[in-house]
Amino acid sequence: MSAEYTSADMAHASGNLPHIDSRQRAEAVAARLVTEQHDRPSLVSTIAREVAAEIIEDIRKPGDDLNSVELARRYKTSRTPIREALMLLEREGLVEIPPRRRPRVASLSIKEIRDIYRVRANLLELIAGDIARDASLDDIRTLQPIMQVMENASKAGDVNVYFWANVDFHERNTELAGNRTVKKIIDSLLLRTLRLRRIGLSQPGRLQKSYEDHERLCRAYEDRDPTLAAALIRSNHITGLSVLENIYS
Repeated sequence: MSAEYTSADMAHASGNLPHIDSRQRAEAVAARLVTEQHDRPSLVSTIAREVAAEIIEDIRKPGDDLNSVELARRYKTSRTPIREALMLLEREGLVEIPPRRRPRVASLSIKEIRDIYRVRANLLELIAGDIARDASLDDIRTLQPIMQVMENASKAGDVNVYFWANVDFHERNTELAGNRTVKKIIDSLLLRTLRLRRIGLSQPGRLQKSYEDHERLCRAYEDRDPTLAAALIRSNHITGLSVLENIYS
């Protein structure tokens, strides 16, 4: 479920930007997508959630070893809960567990990044068209408080606040489409893309360009123009991919 933005948040955002605890937000996303989906002891869930947040926040970088002995010491446990937690994260594409080698933070090749972004672009294009055709204006306008935060964050150059508001925008956007199958697929890719999306938005000029794209998208929704809405959200996503290609190629 996306974060709730109220009129109080908008008023707050018009002055100082809202406080965002990025680590806490990352743990919440990991909890929703990883630990809440599996029946595991609370310690395993805690380890998986916290290690996932460290990967999302780029505290643990692609290729970094995940030393089970050090993690067991940190969590004051045996290595068995550590292995279980890392196996959960392997399913989500955050961790690699090579045979007879230490687990490590997963690295994505540029081909894998392209594949993920192209899949997401096609799915987002589908739901944008559905929203423009079928969502009520009242529902579409629930995006406005999030857009207000994004606008102020883009003007302030605050990547952290903008990034998490952008995550909330797309979560709400997917909810508005009402397509549970598409939402499950998008959710399955979310943890793999969060770190990449933050890196992309950190590049010069990206916050303003991203905000303007989302503003045009919301207007297309209100104008009931599914063709334009689909084209805009696809263009925004492919532009984000192009930024990453310039970084990683």
